[in-house]
Amino acid sequence: MLQMSVNSARTLAQLPEGEAGVLDRLDLPDDIARRLMELGFLPGHIIVPARSAPGGEPRVYRVDGSEVALRRETASHLILRAKASAL
Repeated sequence: MLQMSVNSARTLAQLPEGEAGVLDRLDLPDDIARRLMELGFLPGHIIVPARSAPGGEPRVYRVDGSEVALRRETASHLILRAKASAL
């Protein structure tokens, strides 16, 4: 597996509400990654964190015209592009 610098890698879980990020890769087992890709979480797609449930989890993300709720644990394995190449 290719390693990125810790300083340049940011996860979806770290993205503030309302700020857009571009998905770089899914660092998850194949079956989970495949399911998320079916829901629109594809590398290169823009994802925007929206609202959260009471207590902060799950959080709703807007992607590919849909809203999908993910747990923080799952979102922490979706790696975003470095800020300089995000948009």
